[in-house]
Order: sequence, then structure tokens, then C-alpha cells
Amino acid sequence: MVFIAKKSYLCAQIFLDMSVKLEEVTEALERIAPLPLQEGYDNAGLQIGLTGTDISGVLLCLDVTEEVLREAVDLDCNLVVSHHPLLFSGLKRVGDASQVERCVRLAIENGIAVYSAHTNLDNAEDGVNYEAAERLGLMDVELVAPRRVTVCIDGRETQVRAGSGIVGHLAQEEDSLAFLQRVKQVFQVECLMHNELLGRPVQSVVFCGGAGDFLLPEALKMQADAFLTGEMHYHRFFGHEQEIQIGVLGHYQSERFTIDLLCRMLGGVFPELPMFVTQADTNPVKYL
Repeated sequence: MVFIAKKSYLCAQIFLDMSVKLEEVTEALERIAPLPLQEGYDNAGLQIGLTGTDISGVLLCLDVTEEVLREAVDLDCNLVVSHHPLLFSGLKRVGDASQVERCVRLAIENGIAVYSAHTNLDNAEDGVNYEAAERLGLMDVELVAPRRVTVCIDGRETQVRAGSGIVGHLAQEEDSLAFLQRVKQVFQVECLMHNELLGRPVQSVVFCGGAGDFLLPEALKMQADAFLTGEMHYHRFFGHEQEIQIGVLGHYQSERFTIDLLCRMLGGVFPELPMFVTQADTNPVKYL
């Protein structure tokens, strides 16, 4: 049963009078998306907060904004779990000169913890790209260029597979235009960019959410019929006419189902914990 709240919908199933600590939530997230899976430039993990804090409720989002934090206050949520980190690099001061500074102040003033599962969740098996693959109806999904990463789970070192994108196959071939139109509908894309329409059907697909154009060479090497990502540099479009169907969804659009994934990840472990999905549109890109 899903309950409708004032600004957000509640994705937790039931309520019990049991306390959940912040460290328990972070441990649950990191079992599925261990921090060593993140890219070197990233800053995933706990951004703000004390691990011993009792969690009153969780608000899930892609991006941490002032609107999201005010929504958390309204919903009595003292934990915001985002996909994109609020803090990518160190702050030299905390004032009101930037959105990041204002968000840090707002979170601390209201006792709100912030946790981000970013490229560690992108790179995980059954992570962000797997969620997108399921929405597209891809079968036989595998990581692109998988690698082994040593992680510590429940005090034990183990190796897990990681990769920055996935490859899968459609159950049936699709006309390239029909395929792109379906992608646009599934991901609610306002303006889908693509190269010249492919003159053959599409069946094998490589997908990398977010800024994933670095994986285009891998998709070409795999002889995939289509490559989908959130962002692509202009010059990368050149020279691949009738070689591969490129589709660029927009960064936000390509990762919009991450919130649903986070909801399932936490809701399955903490069914008693009030959990909400933000109703704020945090996409900074607008379309005329």
C-alpha cells in the first residue's frame, strides 16, 4: 500500500515503533553499492550527519537542493538520500554564496543527514544501469568491461564485479525510429538527441546513465546496435553513421529511476521506516 503525503509519496510499507540508526541505513546501502566501487573523482557516502542518529524518516532524491531539504523538514525526515553528491570537493567556508553552502547550512540547522550513492551505485551489479535496462525490457544483461573490486562487507573482504555500463538485448528487433521513440516515452525525455537513423533493426543495446559518452568506444567494439547515455560531447557524434544508433537522453532523464531503486533497496531492509520520494523537480536543465 502506498500512502500519498502532502508533497511526496510514501514508499515504505508499514510503520512499527522501532528505531533505526543512520549507520544501519548507510551499511544497508553499502552492501549493495560498496564505496570502493565509486570512481576516483567521486565523493559518495555520508556527506552530513552523525552515524548514531535515530532516523525519523528518509527522503529520496536525485539532487540535494534547498527545496528538497525544506521538503524533508515538512515531512519530518532527518535523512536525505540522494544519487548525486551534495559535496564533490572541499568547502573553504559555509555561508550563503552558493547553493551548496546554503544546503549545508540548511541541513545542519535542521538536523538533517545527507547520504549519496553515486558512481558506486552506477557501477554495481543490479545498480542504476540495471534498473534502466529493466525499464527498456533488455534481456541477458551484463556489465560492460567488468572489473573485480575488493570490498569489505559485514567485516569480511570479498571481491565483487563492477562496471560503468551494461549491455543487453531486446527480445525482438526494433526499427531504429520506433526504438528511439520508445526510449523517449519510457524515460519521459523532453528532447532526445540522436545521430542519423540506423538503416537496420536495433537489438543489442549498451546503456550508461549520466555522462557516459566515454563508453562509446566499448559499445563500438562490442558491435552493439545502439548506445544510450545521458550526455555526449558534440564531436563524438561524428563518424558513426550507420555504425551504431546513438541516443542521448539528458543526464537527469537517464537516471530518473534511481530513486525507485533506492526506495526498494531501503524499503526491503527497513519496512518500518517512513520513506518518501521527493516531489521537487531538481533537473536544472529546462526545455522550450
